[in-house]
Amino acid sequence: MSLTSILSAEAIENAVKEFQAPDSFSFKKFSQLCGLTSKSPKEVKDVFQILDDDNSGFIEESELKFFLQRFVPGARTLTDAECKGFLSAADDDNDGKIGVEEFLIMVQS
Repeated sequence: MSLTSILSAEAIENAVKEFQAPDSFSFKKFSQLCGLTSKSPKEVKDVFQILDDDNSGFIEESELKFFLQRFVPGARTLTDAECKGFLSAADDDNDGKIGVEEFLIMVQS
């Protein structure tokens, strides 16, 4: 399964372009622009599985750095500040990683 089987390639491209500048990334706005917020819980969980690069069941800070590149190869990496902000916004149980339910809540909020 690929991200473009769930989200429109054009919407993904436009969302990634919006955040080309370092320290400009907003997960909430990115989710809206790429169409993730309008997807079903199952589709959001499918996106999570694709983003969970090591199949650990979690998205760790090291995986967040390459978040945009998972959508578009060659996209910029997230800055350390963006990764920390993303993690703190989603990590409800403070275990240092984002689980599938935390990801779903963040997309839906």
